[in-house]
Amino acid sequence: MITPAEFARRRRQLMHMAGEDAVVLVAAAPERLRNADAAWPYRQDSDFQYLAGFPEPDAVLALLPGRKHGEAVLFCRERDAEHERWHGESIGTERAVGEYGMDDAFPIDDIDDILPGMIEGRARVYCHFGSEPQFDAQLLAWMRRLRQLRGGGVVPKEFVALGHLLHDLRLFKSPAELKLMRAAADVAADAHLAAMRVALPGRHEFEVEAELQRAMRLRGAVAAFPPIVAAGANACTMHYTANRAPLRDGELLLVDAGAEVDCYASDISRTYPVGGRWSREQRALYDIVLTAQLAAIDEVMPGRPFNAAHLAAVRVITEGLCALGLLREDPETAIATGSYRRFFPAKTGHWLGMDVHDVGDYRIDGEPRELEPGMVVTVEPGIYVPPGDRDVPERWRGIGIRIEDDVAVTRRGHEVLTAAVPKEPEALEAVLAAR
Repeated sequence: MITPAEFARRRRQLMHMAGEDAVVLVAAAPERLRNADAAWPYRQDSDFQYLAGFPEPDAVLALLPGRKHGEAVLFCRERDAEHERWHGESIGTERAVGEYGMDDAFPIDDIDDILPGMIEGRARVYCHFGSEPQFDAQLLAWMRRLRQLRGGGVVPKEFVALGHLLHDLRLFKSPAELKLMRAAADVAADAHLAAMRVALPGRHEFEVEAELQRAMRLRGAVAAFPPIVAAGANACTMHYTANRAPLRDGELLLVDAGAEVDCYASDISRTYPVGGRWSREQRALYDIVLTAQLAAIDEVMPGRPFNAAHLAAVRVITEGLCALGLLREDPETAIATGSYRRFFPAKTGHWLGMDVHDVGDYRIDGEPRELEPGMVVTVEPGIYVPPGDRDVPERWRGIGIRIEDDVAVTRRGHEVLTAAVPKEPEALEAVLAAR
């Protein structure tokens, strides 16, 4: 878990970057209704969690560099017996200071009276303006109230996007964060292995999804995103989530699922034959994707540009598709014209962390960002032959394959966090044969 000392260190680092004439405001995620009075399971805003580690809604974190009475101030719910009777115990202002390391804490109901005075005299406000309309309206109201203080307070002249500073901090994972990401990877690995055991002909995609969810909840985790369980031609839909079709012998099953542990995510994809054996065409395409993924993983190391993994995967996949005759030009032409995208339309990976598609710039001054220790990426090349593509022989149509692992950049190279899930064709056949 992340300690209060680490949360405090993050806040100090952000305040140093913002400067003493700034204020940083971050709101907790609101509760969201699914329908009527039934709320979705609550999940804290990632930026708020990163800085506060505070799990409740109805809270605002104010970071006030140089404030004599305390720089980290939390506005949160007060303890209330009637509310707690229905919804469980709240943390309250005293525990916010004593257990969560805040310098000061006030009831959220008093924020309109207290916060404007704290902002007065600051030159800049760092916040996520535009992401939550309710918070935007509150912020504008505080600015109006500030102008009314003592005949006209000194209102900040700049509103600056907080992500410009904060998201670069989140891109580099600490040892404690990497430990949580390894735990999320371990949970997801167990879930994928459990899914393989029930992915039998005659069952349905939703039964495999249920097994994924069951395995994650048994470990105290939740799904990091709605799982993709795509049988047959459904695997050619990149973000397929219907998960209702039957599993048929002779088809492949693509499963893309990850677990979340304490707000840190994993993201794994595996593809395997429902009946336990590959057809010649399935195995030919799978071998290309696996070779491409291994080549891409080799590019994940300090000093290499982020897009080096994608370029390596593109090269291998294009050469393989040309060799099979699915692309009829030579590899150099297919890469130059982009015709390979007909079967490989996606990128090879993304940042991973508190969000599945995590924050952080992919380019700096127009150039691909160089990888550095502490960054975590996914590596997920694939081949997807559309079922309606009549320019390829029918035996290839409707085959979709993706292999995805989570890879941390280390000082000497990389660490594959999700290596516990087999991906060699023979190893997958062995797991499936043991069902």
